[in-house]
Formats: sequence, C-alpha cells, structure tokens
Amino acid sequence: MMSLLNKEPVKRAEKALKEFDEALSVTELENTARTAVDAAKSLNCEVGAIVKSLLFKNGDSYFLCLVSGDKRCSLNKLKKFFNSKDLSMASPNDVKEQTGYTIGGVSPIGHTNSLQILVDSSLKRFKDLFAAAGHPNCIFKINFDDLIKITNGSIEDLIE
Repeated sequence: MMSLLNKEPVKRAEKALKEFDEALSVTELENTARTAVDAAKSLNCEVGAIVKSLLFKNGDSYFLCLVSGDKRCSLNKLKKFFNSKDLSMASPNDVKEQTGYTIGGVSPIGHTNSLQILVDSSLKRFKDLFAAAGHPNCIFKINFDDLIKITNGSIEDLIE
C-alpha cells in the first residue's frame, strides 16, 4: 500500500513543517484522525490537545481558526472580532480551494492561499499539540509557541 506520506497535500504540509524546523515531522496513524475525538484516541492524548483547523468566510475573504479539540469556536466572538455580520463557516468546496486540503485533513500550515490565522488561547493548556497534516490519517506534533510562529497566527479568545 502506498504511504499516505507521499500524497501531495501531506507533502505540502511536511514541506512547511521542515522549512520551519527540521526536527518536526509528519506521522501517519493507523487509525483515522478525522475528528478530534478519533485523533485523541489514536494518539492517546486529551481531545483538547488536538488542533481543529476551521475555515470561515467573511464577505469575500477567508480566515482560519485553530481551536482546541474539546472547545467550540464562537461565531458571535468572530463577528465581533471582525465587526462583520456576514460571517459563516466556509463550504467544503471553499475549504479545498482556499487551503488545498479536504475537510478532515485540513492542516494549520502549507495552504495554497495565504490566510489570516487566529489561534485560540485555550490551546496554551497543553505541552504538546497535534494538528492535521493534509490527510485524516496524518498529523504532526508541535508546541503552542511554535504553532503561533509557524502559522504567524494571532492569539485570540475564540471559544464559546
């Protein structure tokens, strides 16, 4: 069976990871990490240590929110943050177009388009974080400070 690590989206995530820090790497999991709960089971970690990458649409522009796996992103807080009423979750099609990834494998890094990234402060609770790397079975481990640096993200309060 072909390794998932050879798939283009996974290679794109890995390239971004290696350019940031050679020591970081993508891991292929036996079991799916499509949802935060699945990922936590596969990794034997807390659900909150899983980074959910959620794409939102604000008018004609898009932005990515990185949220802890055990929290819900607050649309109301985002509307206040952007002072916008026309704000919604992006469609699966938009996600593929903007990030180059399909839902379930959306990585915080290696996007096809440059995106504004907001990182929820609740992720700070964990020493190690795990994020998708281009496929539901591929992840990478990173700490909070490096996640901020690699994504150029701004730390915000995004949860309900």
